[in-house]
This record gives sequence, structure tokens and C-alpha cells, in this order.
Amino acid sequence: MAKRAGGADLPLHGGRVPQWLADRMTRLSAVMSEAIVHHYGRDELLRRLANPFWFQSFGAVMGMHWHSSGITTSVIGALKRGLAPLEDELGIHVCGERGKYSRQTPHELRAIGERIGFNGEAFATTSRLVAKVDSAAVQDGFELYLHAFIVSDEGCWTVVQQGMNDRRRQARRYHWLSEGLKSFVDEPHTAIEGQGQGEIVNLTDHRAEASRLGQVGLLLALGPDGIVRKLETLNGAKDQETKQSVLPNLLAPQHHDVRPQDVWLRRLHGNLAAAADRGPADFSELLLTPGVGARTVRALALVAEVAHGAPYRFTDPARFSFAHGGKDGHPFPVPLRVYDETIRVLKSAVQKAKLGREEELAALKRLDDQARKLERYASGPSVERLIADEDARSPSYDGRTVFDNRRKASTSISIMTKRVLPPKTPSGSLPFVHKPERTMDWNVAMP
Repeated sequence: MAKRAGGADLPLHGGRVPQWLADRMTRLSAVMSEAIVHHYGRDELLRRLANPFWFQSFGAVMGMHWHSSGITTSVIGALKRGLAPLEDELGIHVCGERGKYSRQTPHELRAIGERIGFNGEAFATTSRLVAKVDSAAVQDGFELYLHAFIVSDEGCWTVVQQGMNDRRRQARRYHWLSEGLKSFVDEPHTAIEGQGQGEIVNLTDHRAEASRLGQVGLLLALGPDGIVRKLETLNGAKDQETKQSVLPNLLAPQHHDVRPQDVWLRRLHGNLAAAADRGPADFSELLLTPGVGARTVRALALVAEVAHGAPYRFTDPARFSFAHGGKDGHPFPVPLRVYDETIRVLKSAVQKAKLGREEELAALKRLDDQARKLERYASGPSVERLIADEDARSPSYDGRTVFDNRRKASTSISIMTKRVLPPKTPSGSLPFVHKPERTMDWNVAMP
């Protein structure tokens, strides 16, 4: 039986991902995937993509809305673009996407099978069956509009699907993992993300096995017309109540802004304290990378946790938006200079690791290890103060949101972007007050 990983309630958001963010998401998702495969192998990347909490945190650390359904489409799109040039090297293939592209999944799987030697037709059948289970066997009011099939050269796979309920303005994400899967119709999901919407029909529940067998028996014995007549005699009868399987749920709220209750502050303090001055002694090699400042190391501490953290640490995806902000300005504008430095440092570390020089990539892992040790003792600013500080420094980091039309989009990755200050207010003062880089009040009380 496949393991279940929980669920989440995801509000629907309109809009598109701007090109300046989409390009960076493509690069960051690819290099983070390379790092995970390098440390833990292909199967571990598939396991993480099948974990709804990790998936949401992955999108948040890349600058997407930390709580919305848009993370699903954006992460899958970024992975498909970013991993395509690396397919032969990594052995990971991303098929499908949203809308019309989801219907191309079987064709893509057949083409990959012919190229690398696995049974693409069998995977195409699996893809169609998975989609049919979540659209017909689980009747929960959500209509599928996204289907992504991620498969490795060895034939292991993860499926991520998402459905929409327009009336409720909500989305539900479904996660599948081939590892441990024994049946497509008997509790096959690693997770179904979404809050309960009342009574639903879930024929994949293990307790529905008798119902599935009974339905086949009725169809053979009575035929379709006989079944309709039988149902008419039972009209109004109340079925015995049964509870759905209870899964851990990530309940994403409707509010866009990041609030204190959305963040596990002790863990955030651990991330930031480790980045400030308590990191590993040999982290100096990473700090000596040209252009890397203290703010980039803070972002790297959160990126490192997404790459190395245990599943239980992703219950608060909002925390990971403190790496690179959010495209809607929550918790703060996306700091493009920091984002670009993060990508460059990770890319350098991964490329050197491929040549046998593990120092930089290993330093990132030790940064995550140190953050977990420090979170028991570290204290620091409140969530509100951290957000206010980032807002104040936003111009110096070339902060940007989807609402900012003052800057022209740039598709190149460069930290030499000219700083553009916001227009002056009628009084002549700047709406943002840029403060010089300073050390936050981090306190680590060791026992």
C-alpha cells in the first residue's frame, strides 16, 4: 500500500508568473534538483515531489505565492523547462503540465520510452489510469486541469495532479508515488490535498473494497437498467456513515500576507542565526564566492533546508518565503540580486561537486545541520520586524513584484542590475527608507 503524506487546502489565485520570475524559477528548481539527486539519488527527488508539504515549501522558496494553488502549475512548469536539458545526465523526465499539455503526457512517455528503453506504452496506460481514478473513482467536486508525470530512467515515478472547484474558489492537489504502490484503486495516493467539502464518493478507500466488488457483481447480474430500478427502491434510505481516512492537512489560509501564526518562528530563528554568524567553521569558502553577502547566506540557509530537511520540517511553507519573498509582495518583494546570487552559488557548488570537489555543496548541508542545532536556543526579531526590515532594504536588493511597472523585465541573470529607486511622494520623500546593511539582533543562549 502506498504511503499517505497528508493534504492541503489551496485557494485559487489569478494572474500569471512574470518572465523575470519564471526564468529564475527554472534555473533554481533545476540546480536544487541536481543537488538533491547528487546527495540522495533520483528516488529521493521523486519521494519529495510526492510529499505535499515539501512541494509547497519548494514553490515558496522560489518566490511564488506561499499558500496558493498557483505553486503547483509554476513548480511543474519550472521543473519541466529546467530539467529538460539535464534529462540524459539526471535520468529524470517531466511529462505533462496543465490544460492541453496534460493530454500530451502519454505521447511524451512513449517518446521517452523509445529513447531510453523502458516501456513507454505501459507508462502511458498508467498515466491515463491515474487521471481516471482521481476524476471518477474519487468524486469530490474538483475537476482535474493539471496532470504531471515525473519518471526516472529506472521506471520509478511520481504523479502530481490538481483539480479545481470554481464555485468554492479552491483547488485540490493529488500526489501519487510508484514506490510501494500495489493497487491503483485501493488507497493509491501519497496524499490528496484539500479540506473536507462534505460527503464525497471515494471508491479508492480500502474500506470500499466490498463496494467495488459489489458494483461489478450488480452490473453483471442486473445490467444498467436493473441497477437504476434497484436504486429507485432505495431512494431516501440513509447509508451507514463512514469516516474518510484522516490525513495530516496543510490548511493554506485565504490571506496573502504572511502572519506570525503562519511561521514556526523558532525554526526561522535557527535558519537565520546559523546564516548570521554561527555557521560551520569551514563555511568561509562559500562566503568567499564573489558577490555573496550576508543576505544571500540567509537565503541559502532556507534553500539548504529544502534540499536536506526531513519531511516533518515543512509544516509551515510560509517560512521558506523568507528566502526570496513573493511575487505578490508578501512577505516582501522578490530581491532579484539575492535570488541571482543564490542561483550562482548553487550552480557553482553543483558543478564543482560533479568534478569531485564537494567543499561548497557539503558546506550548504552543514549550514542546514547547524540551523537545526541552533533553533533550540536562538532568539531574534519578530515576523513583523523581519518583514519590515526586508521592505526597507528592498530597493538595495532590486526588490520587485508583479505590480511593479517601474522596471523593465530582464531575462538575464546578473547581479549588476542598476538600482532603480521608487518615485518620490508628493512631499518629496521616498516611500522606502533604505537602511545600511546591519546585523540583526540574534541571540543564541547556549546551555
